[in-house]
Amino acid sequence: MNKIFIIEDDVRIREELSTFLNRYGYESLFSINFENIIEEALKEKPSIILLDINLPYFDGYYICREIRKHSDVPIIVVTSRDSDMDELMSINLGADDFITKPYNTQILLARISSILKRVYGVSRGEILEYRGIIYNMAMSEVTFNNNSLELTKNESRILNILINNNGKIVSRDEIMKTLWQEAEFVDDNTLTVNVNRLRRKLEDLGAINYIQTKRGQGYILI
Repeated sequence: MNKIFIIEDDVRIREELSTFLNRYGYESLFSINFENIIEEALKEKPSIILLDINLPYFDGYYICREIRKHSDVPIIVVTSRDSDMDELMSINLGADDFITKPYNTQILLARISSILKRVYGVSRGEILEYRGIIYNMAMSEVTFNNNSLELTKNESRILNILINNNGKIVSRDEIMKTLWQEAEFVDDNTLTVNVNRLRRKLEDLGAINYIQTKRGQGYILI
């Protein structure tokens, strides 16, 4: 299980974030010993650190710089300070990403998953993001503009293959084989029904014209 160490002094935000991450299969850790927070974080050997900037004793910039002297652990700065200078300073001091509060929790999950995959070659929960669409494979859920809908198993598989091939036409045969293995035994109209249902759900969330039909070829996510 991937461990995420949260450096955040706001109790409500810290507890909500911890509960949220635990729900999605991470082990969340934190300490309120901010005077020794660098040692506390490194001692736990986390997979990722979520770091606020405005903190007691030391600000996030100092903490980020000191952690980088001892460890290459990925750091995501999560803060209400949203100026370009804050982001530039964070990245220059060694942070891997920068997210401003209030943040979309699904986007935060996607960023965490992306960093885990890049750094460790793993992706917890299979969170995919494409042009504002957040797809959570583990939860079979799609989010857009902070609104979410559950997907059926087939809708989930269709969205997965389209996101992983975004900008490319995916043939109907390829999708059918992914869904039903032996595509020759499946009524061709069944795929059309499932794609149309997925398209309507995306449109209900506000993601209009994302899935396009290429007659005689298949479907494309643009």
